[in-house]
This record gives sequence, C-alpha cells and structure tokens, in this order.
Amino acid sequence: MEITFPGGLRVNVKQGPHTIPTDQPQEAGGSGSAPSPFELFLASIGACAGYYVLKFCLGRKIPTDGISLTLDTERSSEDGMVKAVRLRIRVPKGFPPQYREPLVRAANSCSVKKHIQKPPEFDITVTG
Repeated sequence: MEITFPGGLRVNVKQGPHTIPTDQPQEAGGSGSAPSPFELFLASIGACAGYYVLKFCLGRKIPTDGISLTLDTERSSEDGMVKAVRLRIRVPKGFPPQYREPLVRAANSCSVKKHIQKPPEFDITVTG
C-alpha cells in the first residue's frame, strides 16, 4: 500500500489498482469529502462480517433480499476508545430458524475481527 496526501486533511491509500480516499469531518477541520480512516476501520469490520454472511447464504441458496447488518459501537466515557462493537444481522420473516446460529458463526469468521482480537505488532520507522 502507498499512502499519499492530496491536500487538506485528505489521505489516500493506494492498494493495487484501487485508491481509497479518506478525509476528516468538517468539525475536525477536514472537508468531509470521504470517510475518516477510523470510519473505514469500523466499516471494514462490518463489510468483512457481511461478506461471510453473504457467502453463508449463497452457499445454501438462501435469498439475501431483506438480510442486512448494522454495526454500532459503545465508547468509553473515560478515553473515548471503542469498548464494544455490536453487529446485528437482520433477517426477513421466513428466514430458516435452523440457520440463525450458524449465521452468527459465519459472521464471527471475519478475519478483520480476528485480527483485532489478536493484534499484530506494529513497526513504524522513518526512511529516506
């Protein structure tokens, strides 16, 4: 990945052929032109869990119409850090009841969540 600064408080991440823009909200001095890096971090948790839910349903030929996920966080009043992430999987009427718990297990397969639960080491250096 290559990270660049296109102006203002925007930061772009080039990952292969994709450029992922980020910005800060207006109240933090940015222009609000893109999600903040932290919003993308949280979105990656939801998207990852959603992928596993989608694959679970597709593998069983369960229609995905009416299935959605919501992600909410609870923050510490002391330091503002996220202390809980709550993912809710909404299923429509008629969703096979025997697949509710397996659907939760599928969402729990999310590799982003697994990396948060067992974080990597960080090595930050200055070069050049």
